[in-house]
Amino acid sequence: KRFCRCKVLFKCTEAEQKKFSDIRMHRAAKSILVVEDNEINGVVMLKQLEVLGYSAAIAHNGQEGLQKWQNGWFDLVLTDCHMPIMDGYEMVQILRRKEAEKGLERTPIIAVTASALAGESDKCLAIGMDDYISKPVEMDLLEAKISTFFNV
Repeated sequence: KRFCRCKVLFKCTEAEQKKFSDIRMHRAAKSILVVEDNEINGVVMLKQLEVLGYSAAIAHNGQEGLQKWQNGWFDLVLTDCHMPIMDGYEMVQILRRKEAEKGLERTPIIAVTASALAGESDKCLAIGMDDYISKPVEMDLLEAKISTFFNV
């Protein structure tokens, strides 16, 4: 047996190593856009995605996020809801309208917000987001939520 690293160090078979390698390759091919106005939260989110094996870019408000989404190819968007210039709600509404106008495939969008108000997740889903995570974001939950869209 050889040693692998996946959350903890343990012995694994060649088949398990291949599985982990395949997952890492699949994840590395995915591009995620993080839309977050708080610099520290953005850095933490990028680091979490890096540890999970994903490629990611950051935008600091909804307007910048919308521009980056339009100019690039992102497989998933993680967005804060409350930001200056353009919030995540408005950004998602415009993004969904542009997808419809251009006949584009729907981009999965996960809200990432510190708001713990009752009905916040319902509001996010109602305006076009696909899922919801409250801050602070735990690594296992982030991995699980993203995996539902990437089948990893």
